[in-house]
Amino acid sequence: MSPEKLTVMANQIARFFAHLGPERAPAEIADHLRKFWDPRMRRAIIAHVTAGGGGLDPLAAAAVALLAEDATVS
Repeated sequence: MSPEKLTVMANQIARFFAHLGPERAPAEIADHLRKFWDPRMRRAIIAHVTAGGGGLDPLAAAAVALLAEDATVS
């Protein structure tokens, strides 16, 4: 799946969880991505952000950062 499509999807999820605010939403978005996205999709969005790819909503970007932290721990 293209980074652009993953960005659109992540932004849609971020809009859904936006009502939780910046304190809780990123963790909930990251949890959603862990539960419902294929590992290849998660790796691709992390790689997109790591390579400087933009376009992510700030809440989605924070969630991807949480996923990236998890990936370095595992």
